[in-house]
Amino acid sequence: MTTYDIEMPLPDLGAYAKGNTGIPYVTTWQGPEPGPHAMIAALVHGNELCGAHALAELHQSGFRPARGQVTLAFVNIAAFERFDPARPGESRYVDEDFNRVWDLGTLDGDRRSSELARARELRPLLDRVDLLLDLHSMQHATAPLALAGPLDKGVDLGRRVGVPDLIVRDQGHAAGRRMRDYGQFGDPHSPAAALLVECGQHWANSSIDVARDTVHHFLAANGYLAARGLGDLDISGSKSEPRVIEVTEAVTVSTSEFRFADRFVGLEILPEAGTVIATDGSRVIRSPYPNCVLIMPSLRLVPGQTAVRLGRFV
Repeated sequence: MTTYDIEMPLPDLGAYAKGNTGIPYVTTWQGPEPGPHAMIAALVHGNELCGAHALAELHQSGFRPARGQVTLAFVNIAAFERFDPARPGESRYVDEDFNRVWDLGTLDGDRRSSELARARELRPLLDRVDLLLDLHSMQHATAPLALAGPLDKGVDLGRRVGVPDLIVRDQGHAAGRRMRDYGQFGDPHSPAAALLVECGQHWANSSIDVARDTVHHFLAANGYLAARGLGDLDISGSKSEPRVIEVTEAVTVSTSEFRFADRFVGLEILPEAGTVIATDGSRVIRSPYPNCVLIMPSLRLVPGQTAVRLGRFV
């Protein structure tokens, strides 16, 4: 199994625990001019640290929005507080994946968990958000990705932000709805839009750089830096024209015998249709078309979870 060193330190978030919204670890800043409400989220998974570093830096920068509102949210603090460098994968969540509970039936249902309690606490705030940037990281060291969801408005937001320059148009996971697909973000009739950015390998320092760059470009692209609050935010880096990968299939694990055919880490392009990607018991998963792109092959090969997504450049 591929393993990676933990290069980045654990962020110190104690100064942001109280917040100013009545929700722990959530702070909202109001700009002097009217405008949309943006939320930037980190630590949806407690072991994905790069976004927390980027938000802590934004707190420290003196930034204030030129318009509207900007909310910074450190999300799954209970999982983050369990982080152990000796077992870094075990603090992804406490009871269940926070990023699979955002369908209405689950949120309004009777089930109880640490993650659902936090989701229900954040939900009234999230209902008022127009633009969501959700910062994540990946198991493998591969190029950063912006996951835009299935709707045009998500792809449009990804193009407007401009970083990362790979945008993945996808449907999410069979195991449950992501926060970026919740409510107004998943409604084709609402202008509210969301972007989930996978900034790189979980514990690589380069992932902090990507998270920081993405935050700054997100704020600039949506008018929050127009008049004031520039501080030391750097948006001078060059941007490439984003490329879009459309996911046509999410491969869900069916058995405990799922095995990849090779050591895939993500963004491999399989030139021939019919190439064996994996086996899952008696099922053989093959590339459905030429130049099939593998998106985020997982190390968590548990029945019901996504093993890999298959896509193509459009």
